Amino acid sequence: MRINITARHFKASDRLKQFIENELSRLEKFYKGIIDCEVILSYIKNEQKVEMFLNVRGQTLNTAVASDDMFRSIDSAVKKLERQLRKYKTKLKSFSHEKAVDYVGGDYFEEE
Repeated sequence: MRINITARHFKASDRLKQFIENELSRLEKFYKGIIDCEVILSYIKNEQKVEMFLNVRGQTLNTAVASDDMFRSIDSAVKKLERQLRKYKTKLKSFSHEKAVDYVGGDYFEEE
């Protein structure tokens, strides 16, 4: 999974980047089809905001969390993405096909 980290209004430390990579690596155990993740960190006065966009096959999952601590915001955002990823995965697994309909001799009938 590729991770792109963008910090607005401040310079992200290596410790913060490492924390983000460790937290996002947890998501790979739920779903292997993650393509990449875009992380945007914003620091405005006392609000520290994290926005995450997770690209999976056919869909983009996103979340935004703001709090007074950047590490707490990152942890909450990853937990939200984890819930969304689980829901997405169960949605893929529960896809059910319609009952098979056979066509024989000009008449449609269902198998019983």
